[in-house]
Amino acid sequence: MSESARPLAITMGDACGIGPEIIARLLRDGQGAGCVVLGDVDVMRAAARLVGALQAVAVLDSPQDLAAVPPHTLAVLPVPGLPEGLVALPPGRVDARAGAAAARCIEHAVVLVRAGAVAGIVTAPIHKEALAAAGIGYPGHTEMLQALAAAGGTPAPVRMMLANEELRTVLVTIHQSLRSAIDAVTFEAVLETLRIAHAAAARWGQPRPRIAVAGLNPHAGEGGLFGDEEIRIIAPAVAAARAEGIDARGPFAPDTVFMRARHASGHPGEFDLVIAMTHDHGLIPVKYLGVEQGVNVTLGLPFVRTSPDHGTAFDIAGRGLADASSLAAAVRMARTLSAASPAP
Repeated sequence: MSESARPLAITMGDACGIGPEIIARLLRDGQGAGCVVLGDVDVMRAAARLVGALQAVAVLDSPQDLAAVPPHTLAVLPVPGLPEGLVALPPGRVDARAGAAAARCIEHAVVLVRAGAVAGIVTAPIHKEALAAAGIGYPGHTEMLQALAAAGGTPAPVRMMLANEELRTVLVTIHQSLRSAIDAVTFEAVLETLRIAHAAAARWGQPRPRIAVAGLNPHAGEGGLFGDEEIRIIAPAVAAARAEGIDARGPFAPDTVFMRARHASGHPGEFDLVIAMTHDHGLIPVKYLGVEQGVNVTLGLPFVRTSPDHGTAFDIAGRGLADASSLAAAVRMARTLSAASPAP
């Protein structure tokens, strides 16, 4: 089946968060053509009512049934094994049942994408506390998808990229304490991140991306005055990557490199990607430019996975106020990447 014929799978996310309603809004506004929702039918029907969508809900037996579904229809593929009564859970609260359901939807999505039934996965937000309450042993999507993609074997290295139209940042470390993240910044980890980012760039048409590497310490260590990780670890990894033909440069001062890389009106960026050592170093600049257009992409998986760059937004969940722009951007990115990627 061609990539254009295969649908994208959107996982429902946490039923107590804004995931179901932004999915319903996306479909209502005609931006979710070619997408099938994996989740609970009753939850998705309630979400459609919440956003004022007088749209039909089609219950599918398989992703291929989407071809017969009329436009602007909320096409839902029920996921087996979900907890009962999800639609009755109060919005904006951590609930183990919602965490278990979110994990089950992700698991089912991976089964479908590995079987070639869908072209890629777009994940609505999950809540880490709800996952933990359900006994799910992963801190987030990235780690869970990495393990599921391995199918019991040795997990392949993956990296998180957050991207919008102006800036793309790839992280060396992600969901761990800052203290432990610093210890995790090793020569091997930095070089592996550079290799993954370089290889993934071909999916969006950049076979030789210009990659900037941000330092870990203020002023990139200032020649060792403020820390020597740049001298001992990061610069040697950059040199090793360059020896492999990767256009990597740095390490640069973290407080200025993102401005240099930003592609804005009248300001063409110097770089196509920035490698950041820690989660907040890399994500704050992208999110500051606007979460409504940000997309989280997992690099290194054998299939395409994107998501919005925001969380479950429990503070506004259930009120019909959530913006679907970041989800729409994630769908567009998934289509682009799946069109450039071979089927599993």
